[in-house]
Amino acid sequence: MVERNAVLGVVSVALGMVLSPGPNMMYLVSRSIGQGRRAGLVSLSGVVAGFLVYLAAANLGLAVLLAAFPQVLAAIRLAGAAYLLWLAWQAVRPGGVSVFAVRDVPPDPPRRLFAMGLMTNLLNPKIAVLYVSVIPQFVDMNRGDVLLQGVVLGALQIAVAATVNCSIVLAAGGVAGFLAHRPGWLRAQRIVMGGMLGVLAVALAVGGASS
Repeated sequence: MVERNAVLGVVSVALGMVLSPGPNMMYLVSRSIGQGRRAGLVSLSGVVAGFLVYLAAANLGLAVLLAAFPQVLAAIRLAGAAYLLWLAWQAVRPGGVSVFAVRDVPPDPPRRLFAMGLMTNLLNPKIAVLYVSVIPQFVDMNRGDVLLQGVVLGALQIAVAATVNCSIVLAAGGVAGFLAHRPGWLRAQRIVMGGMLGVLAVALAVGGASS
């Protein structure tokens, strides 16, 4: 149903995006450092709920759209490539801020932590474009149910994002302390992630042109 290259592509994109600085990571790291790991995990559950909302909304609409207009995939592919290039530039541009340069945040109860994690993800343009412009280009119209393919690929993205973010939440305090006095390591992290996203963007654009 879902070919191996699509699985590897979605996993690679998901890794590149979850490891690049963004609203979700900033919020989770801030909560984990400022209020503890438990608060970070509760916040992460809200972020995952936001992924599920995008998964349902995007796939229900895109399944109908792509079935009726397969040529839309070409436009989606180019939009996704452009967005990945923009993310790559944000990671490596001069003056970029490290995700571990966090601010103090006041403590909040679990219900508010969950709600803030949910809203942070729902209002994150990075995730919106991921589900609308990036993941759909890995759907193959010749390999069966478009909706099911979208759900499987989206579930893979959620699994990668949840696993990486959980690791970040659990290790945020130690990592922040380690990197605080090592600007070279922070710069290297940004360059590696930006390069990874740039390579994915070029591969995505070239793949669309060749098809």
